[in-house]
Amino acid sequence: MRDEPSIAAAPSVTIPVADTDTASTDGAGASAEPPKNGSRAGRNLPAAIAVGAFLGFGVIAILVFAPLWWIPVVAIAMAVATHEVVRRLRAAGYAIPVVPLLIGGQAMVWLTWPFGTAGALGSYGATVVVCMIWRLLSGGLKDAPVNYLRDVSATVFLATWIPLFGAFGTLLVYPDDGGWRVLCLMLGVVFSDIGGYAAGVLFGKHPMVPAISPKKSWEGFAGSLIFGTAAAVIAVTFLLDKPAWVGVPLGLMLVITGTLGDLIESQVKRDLGIKDMGTLLPGHGGLMDRLDSVLPSAVATWVVLTLLV
Repeated sequence: MRDEPSIAAAPSVTIPVADTDTASTDGAGASAEPPKNGSRAGRNLPAAIAVGAFLGFGVIAILVFAPLWWIPVVAIAMAVATHEVVRRLRAAGYAIPVVPLLIGGQAMVWLTWPFGTAGALGSYGATVVVCMIWRLLSGGLKDAPVNYLRDVSATVFLATWIPLFGAFGTLLVYPDDGGWRVLCLMLGVVFSDIGGYAAGVLFGKHPMVPAISPKKSWEGFAGSLIFGTAAAVIAVTFLLDKPAWVGVPLGLMLVITGTLGDLIESQVKRDLGIKDMGTLLPGHGGLMDRLDSVLPSAVATWVVLTLLV
């Protein structure tokens, strides 16, 4: 999700609003100045808009004209996002068993095609077991691994956070109206982001979780609730041809999971002392910086639509 700029609440006081990434800091912990060619949020706004539009139109085209191509798109995205986070963790001293994690991640995505939910969950369990053994024996049979619990815990977290959550995004596409289900997810997340950004810019005065994301405001969260829920109601009504009330729990879940996913990635980056997970997408950072809110929201969308549609 994108950064939201700060709002001046008074001539001498600047109140931060919604922010989705940990700001770069100097040794004393003061926020670094944003780049001169960026927005007040510290981003290159034209590049961010161009990249976002390209990705958005690409996703829409796939879901409308060739929904099953969504599976390889998700598979590639999960591999790239996993690699981004593993690279950051390794730079911080973690020993992550990347080979079984990447292979297992692909299995979680692709095995949803023939086996559905069982394929994703079975692959997840197998990936966790293999990664635990891989890390245990990484130093050979004569040397005990160092920081084993830390590294395995981080690996299980990654396997859950990225490929398992992503697999629920592929599960959405298999029904006859699967492409439209994925669009419901995307529209809810995007408009939640837009509403949070706009409300934060215009009205943000009360920090939401200053210890984790200093620029995220309660006013921005309210904007996300309004825009995200409205988008979900409209999408469910016109894309899925279902009762409008189904969009209400869907929209609420998308806003909540999207916001929490954003905060989770912010805390991970804060722990690692980094601004972005990568540099793949100009104006956004890494691919994982765009997927932080989408991944948990994919799970929420699958749950709501499976139970209510």
